[in-house]
Amino acid sequence: MGETAHNHQQPPPPQAVVAPPPSSLAFSKGPSWTPAEQLNQLQYCIQSNPPWYQTCLLAFQHYIVMLGTTVLISRTLVTQMGGDPGDAARVIQTLLFMSGINTLLQTMIGTRLPTVMGPSYAFVLPVLSIIRDYNDETFSKDHDRFVDIMRTIQGSLIVSSFVNIILGYSKGWGTLTRYFSPITIVPVVCVVGLGLFTRGFPLLANCVELGLPMLILLVICQYLKHFHNSARPVLEMFGLLICVGIIWAFAAILTVAGAYNNVGYQTKQSCRTDRSYFVASSPWVRIPYPFQWGAPKFRASHVFGMIGAALVSSAESTGTFFAAARLAGATSPPAHVLSRSIGLQVQSLRAMPSSLSLSLHTHTHTHTF
Repeated sequence: MGETAHNHQQPPPPQAVVAPPPSSLAFSKGPSWTPAEQLNQLQYCIQSNPPWYQTCLLAFQHYIVMLGTTVLISRTLVTQMGGDPGDAARVIQTLLFMSGINTLLQTMIGTRLPTVMGPSYAFVLPVLSIIRDYNDETFSKDHDRFVDIMRTIQGSLIVSSFVNIILGYSKGWGTLTRYFSPITIVPVVCVVGLGLFTRGFPLLANCVELGLPMLILLVICQYLKHFHNSARPVLEMFGLLICVGIIWAFAAILTVAGAYNNVGYQTKQSCRTDRSYFVASSPWVRIPYPFQWGAPKFRASHVFGMIGAALVSSAESTGTFFAAARLAGATSPPAHVLSRSIGLQVQSLRAMPSSLSLSLHTHTHTHTF
């Protein structure tokens, strides 16, 4: 009898199937994308440690990015409130100080993601509503109007902050995030960001000789990295810092050369580097303190507007946290981490409630290395 040879072939190994992102953000238990896709075209990820000199330059670049938003919001609102450049400088100092504290707490205790916390544009509309309510009232000085409006804003922010505290530390926000999806969160983040864009971009026309070169230089930096491989790492990481430095130097040269001596008042305010008076009217070192503008005022009509802005800002921050985790190659934040981060957004600022001015609830600026 002869044996019949049988060729037993091993079945092919099953191919790994990449699961799509979860429909509910709160139920994400870990990375939803493969590491190859997570770290594509990124210099650093969440676990990388850049050299100290790159860390300093990147940190300064992040500061420049959030400084533009802070100055734009403060200058726009403080001017309508009747404040002078000194008042605007104090508001900016307060915003930067509290944003720094909130950023440290978020990166150490909260989501621990590479995000920079800054003032949210969602609170601009409630503040504008408060400003309009004071237009019918008469004050002996514009500074008195500014102080009275600030006291009302402080009271509204203090009350609305309890919404974030309750939703965060009761873990209610994590329960609500099960109903969130990219289809609902992405439009919220985009609409809030475009609201700031509609106020900032038209200001470019006030000084075309500086705004237009800035736009052209940014475009050149974005496309130049595709033609020069040696300059690619520098332009990818420090492109914005390079453009801002060049344009500021160009503006300083035009100011010293007298290019704006015989122009209109608005052009001087927008183009000259010595007309903001922020540096001249503010001390070198200043620490905000509680009730620096006086005792807060509480009005129910203003409180409800701030509560709505607080909810919008919380949803905006939640969407940005997931975007930061996605870009940095980190695990998507689970529900309890989201609740803790939303509670920390205001808990870190409760020690100085009235010194927060417009930044009691902060919005996340994502800057991933």
